[in-house]
Amino acid sequence: MNDKIDIAAITEGDGHEVRSRLDRWIANSTKILAWAIFVAFLVSVFEVISRYVFDSPTFWAHETTTFLIAAIFLIGGPVALARDKHIRVRMFYDTVSPRAKRWLDIFNSIVAMCFFAGLGYAGWVMAWKATHNPLGEIHLEGTGTAWNPPTPALLKITILICVSLMFIQTALHLVAAIRRDVSGVAAGEK
Repeated sequence: MNDKIDIAAITEGDGHEVRSRLDRWIANSTKILAWAIFVAFLVSVFEVISRYVFDSPTFWAHETTTFLIAAIFLIGGPVALARDKHIRVRMFYDTVSPRAKRWLDIFNSIVAMCFFAGLGYAGWVMAWKATHNPLGEIHLEGTGTAWNPPTPALLKITILICVSLMFIQTALHLVAAIRRDVSGVAAGEK
């Protein structure tokens, strides 16, 4: 009996395969992160009631809601990659042999890693500038409003984290594609 867990065979509730442990962790994290949408909704409702019922608008609700929705949007990249829900031209991919699919997966992973590497560099530069002043001391970039939360800095850090995750995910997918034999089964899993 083989006690080794076959990650490639584990599927999510929607039937899509999880390709690595990192993908599983990211896909499962959405159960917690999805609550940020509900928090954004509550903040918006609070603002509407404060403004129109009590004639006392807030100065923080819009920025909080914008930050939460932007962060959720950014996290959607690693989640889509983890659940294999990213955009793919299926009319070509589905018509080719398993061997050609393997080579398409390898090519796609290499191109994606190059893209994520460039995006990661830009993310690092943005995150550094948003978290440090010109003297190199830590100072978080704010919005410039009366409330001035550090949400621009936090979003730029989130960009860097998400792009780094997608680079690592894609590297793991590349390794899996290289190890996969022509029948579509990963090497060593027969």
